[in-house]
Amino acid sequence: MAATADSPSGPRRRHLEALAREVEARGLRGVLVGAEEPMLRVVEPAGGRSVMVVAMPTSRIAWSYLWGRGGQADAADPARAAEAIAHSLGR
Repeated sequence: MAATADSPSGPRRRHLEALAREVEARGLRGVLVGAEEPMLRVVEPAGGRSVMVVAMPTSRIAWSYLWGRGGQADAADPARAAEAIAHSLGR
């Protein structure tokens, strides 16, 4: 099944793409993986540390980013999420 605007993977992909742009602006590498249920792999190039990030709906209109070790941020603010992820990777 292909992602459509009405399926969760449509908005999920858009949120993850926005986050990928923000983490890359901070010197990290963001790679989208998975077609049906996309995730974002964020890599700190110098040390090789990485984290997988998912975007999940928290209500009919709100989304959150979630990553390992209890990381969570509002998907409406990908810049703030990117800062938190960069910090968690030692940046």
